[in-house]
Amino acid sequence: MPDEHLIDARTHGRYLCEVPPSTGPWPILMGFHGYAEDAEIHLEALRSIPGADAWLLVAVQALHPFYTRQQRVVASWMTRHDREHAIADNTDYVGRVIRAVQSQYGTRRPTVFAGFSQGGAMAYRAAAAFPCDGVLVLAADVPPDVAAAGRTLPRVLLGRGTRDQWYTEEQHDRDAAALTGHAIAVESCVFDGAHEWGAPFLVAAGEWLARTKVQ
Repeated sequence: MPDEHLIDARTHGRYLCEVPPSTGPWPILMGFHGYAEDAEIHLEALRSIPGADAWLLVAVQALHPFYTRQQRVVASWMTRHDREHAIADNTDYVGRVIRAVQSQYGTRRPTVFAGFSQGGAMAYRAAAAFPCDGVLVLAADVPPDVAAAGRTLPRVLLGRGTRDQWYTEEQHDRDAAALTGHAIAVESCVFDGAHEWGAPFLVAAGEWLARTKVQ
């Protein structure tokens, strides 16, 4: 068997920012897309949340791009290969994005991290690693490294479509119970839909964001 080694390698990530029409400073809504999506797709989802135009929207693209069969460039956050190193790399990357956004734009609290599907794990990890005031997660498990550490998270909005085969009722109930067990304020939005940004969830997210304040 060959010897296996890992070495640091520099790469570049990309993120999109959409500035509100109002005068800053603005609160930050930073989101992480799902598997085989990109920052543009996620930014469109964030835009669809009622009241999101009052927030500085930041859509972060994963560091691992690849081509679809239609030759469209999309990205993935990680695989099970070298998982612990990928978690550290991704967390460092998110921290760099946060610092860059705060230096480039007029920002203020609250800060909310949002994630869909595979990006939900990144939203949880970002909330565990950096100061924020809420986590908005749709169709995604609490990652084991966050759950096992018992880290305190801010308030959470947890969404699931009733026909979602990737994030089941059992997974949703388990996550809600685990978060509540750590004294984390959890609200759930279960809607008639699949693995998607359903309209009822968008409405619930808008109402939840309007109630999110600096803790």
